Amino acid sequence: MMRSLWTAASGMAAQQTNLDTISNNLSNINTTGYKTEAVNFKSLIYQTLQQKSYDSKGEPKPVSAQVGLGVRSSAIVSDFTQGALLESKGKFDYAIQGEGFFMVRTGDGSVGYTRNGNFNVSLTSNGMALTDSAGNPVLNTQGQPIIFPKNIDSSKLSIDMNGGFAYPDANNNARPLGIQIGLATFPNPAGLERTSDTILKETAASGTFTISQASALGSKVVSGYLEGSNVQAADEMVNMIIAQRAYEMNSKAIHASDEMLQTANNLRN
Repeated sequence: MMRSLWTAASGMAAQQTNLDTISNNLSNINTTGYKTEAVNFKSLIYQTLQQKSYDSKGEPKPVSAQVGLGVRSSAIVSDFTQGALLESKGKFDYAIQGEGFFMVRTGDGSVGYTRNGNFNVSLTSNGMALTDSAGNPVLNTQGQPIIFPKNIDSSKLSIDMNGGFAYPDANNNARPLGIQIGLATFPNPAGLERTSDTILKETAASGTFTISQASALGSKVVSGYLEGSNVQAADEMVNMIIAQRAYEMNSKAIHASDEMLQTANNLRN
């Protein structure tokens, strides 16, 4: 009888993790570059009650007697499908149409990867640096911070769909600056480690990143747009109802087990 209590309790714990993930998706429905997450479940080990069983004629039955011991959360995976491109009024707002991640140099010196292209220009001792909203430098195709010359007007900078920057000359013709935003790709993006500010970090599971130009990936860098989250509110609400009902059914199993234990304890000779 106690087996059913612990089995149902594992189901409640797993559904609590599921609901936590759904809540996080809904809370980030308007977060730029956010990718929806989903919980994968895995059954726990099975306990063998009877290895071999026989019928009334002594013939072996085709199946053994095993009972499962519950469920657990095996992984929380991100869905990297394209989010909607939302028009923005920011001069340095960029969206990736296709695969790839923007690269930023985080405060600890490591490289972070993001789909959030809400960038700005910050003044530095070397010139004007392209940074994200937290002040982290955006990296180019060589993995170095993007620095613009000091003597240019940042409002006149333009970018093409390959991520290359240009600046008008004396005749007002756009001239390439030789500066290009780098995009990183991974063999297994699902293995990236999630951190705050929609920044992802490389892990052994994700594999080593490769820096490419947008055109090499078949992608585009779209200026004046930001990529919205790919969270679907209707889907998340349905998932929430399913998680709630599963949690409720597991709690009823615990209640039924408790009543059966109470009946057993009340038995008298």
